[in-house]
Amino acid sequence: MSQISLMNAFPPSPESQVTLGNWRKPPFNRWAFKHVREIVPSAEIMNDPQHVRSLPSAAQDLSAVEIDTEAGRIGLRAFLDRTDTDAMVVLKGSKILFEYYAEDMQPSTQHILMSVSKSVLGLLVGILVDRGLLDLSAPVTDIVPEVAGTAYAGATLRDLLDMRAGVFFDEDYLASAGPIIEYRKAQGWDPLDIGEQPTDLRSFYKLMSERDGGHRERFHYVSPNTDLLGWVIERAAGRRYADLVSELIWAPMGAERSAYITVDRLGAPRCAGGFCATARDLARLGMVVANGGRYGDRQIIPGSWIEDIFENGDAQAWDVGDFLKYYPGLPMHYRSKWYVIRGDAPLAFGMGVFGQNLFVDPKNDIIIAKFSSHAMPMDEGRIALTMRGIDTLRAHLAG
Repeated sequence: MSQISLMNAFPPSPESQVTLGNWRKPPFNRWAFKHVREIVPSAEIMNDPQHVRSLPSAAQDLSAVEIDTEAGRIGLRAFLDRTDTDAMVVLKGSKILFEYYAEDMQPSTQHILMSVSKSVLGLLVGILVDRGLLDLSAPVTDIVPEVAGTAYAGATLRDLLDMRAGVFFDEDYLASAGPIIEYRKAQGWDPLDIGEQPTDLRSFYKLMSERDGGHRERFHYVSPNTDLLGWVIERAAGRRYADLVSELIWAPMGAERSAYITVDRLGAPRCAGGFCATARDLARLGMVVANGGRYGDRQIIPGSWIEDIFENGDAQAWDVGDFLKYYPGLPMHYRSKWYVIRGDAPLAFGMGVFGQNLFVDPKNDIIIAKFSSHAMPMDEGRIALTMRGIDTLRAHLAG
């Protein structure tokens, strides 16, 4: 079934309908990832239309760029096709060097970020720490005592921020039963079974009762950690998460369009994966990170927080952690919801299932925002090809 046939008739035929039950499965995801708010409730993250950061075009011919694959070299267009790209924006400095949109994508189309949403939260936490609203050494139970009887007892905010809480949770995106299914239902991303009582994200945490290690040990990827931090943020600041992101990041950075984030039935934000924005605005966020947290004369994110992301992750925790197989042999760490490849020209990036990425190379002033609709949530081959493509583009554009 092609994307063109999805949700096209009035009403759509049953086989072409995108629903809460199929929206993350191919081929339905190619339509759904651009129409998430039509499937799941959401909260608006307002921009400031009076202060939009311009992105002048300085288009480059990248037809000579060739990316190595196991089957030989391929051009940029083939790379985009093979990684199921919906949109890609490449910036150097403040100028768009390359921009691509597939099928009915447009510069104004909001696409889901999946777990790049976590990286947005990581920046917001840095602002709130700087303002004295959060202490990362504090136990999470000091702010959210509702989780005192769970596996989160003893975990600090820093443990949650760096994915080093020793809670049991199998992040198996292909599972058909277990806690991850209950998690999806709680956040409103999966339908309830017949007769099943509705739940919500905050009550979900009572199910997180098992430990599978100590806190502050390995990198252990658990998406509920990030939604719990969303709860912490709202509780500590006394404000809705969407409003805080708007006021402290989205509006001051000069976003061209509003963003939005999915919410559960009681309004709790899906901070771990529900953020939706345009590719250009995601690239604008990357520009702020590349510039040490600044836009113009305004320090949006503390410079020390950006430095900490690049410099202070625990490489040993990464090397014994959950995602080593996706980035084999790379000198990496994870800090404050950002992945970092260390080196002379370090690369910080956000990564989300089905191929969502934001890459930030401050030394070469290169930012790449990429949206995709992979058929599989975590496709090792496509992740590897994406990284080879990004490395090739960085090398081509450096200098």
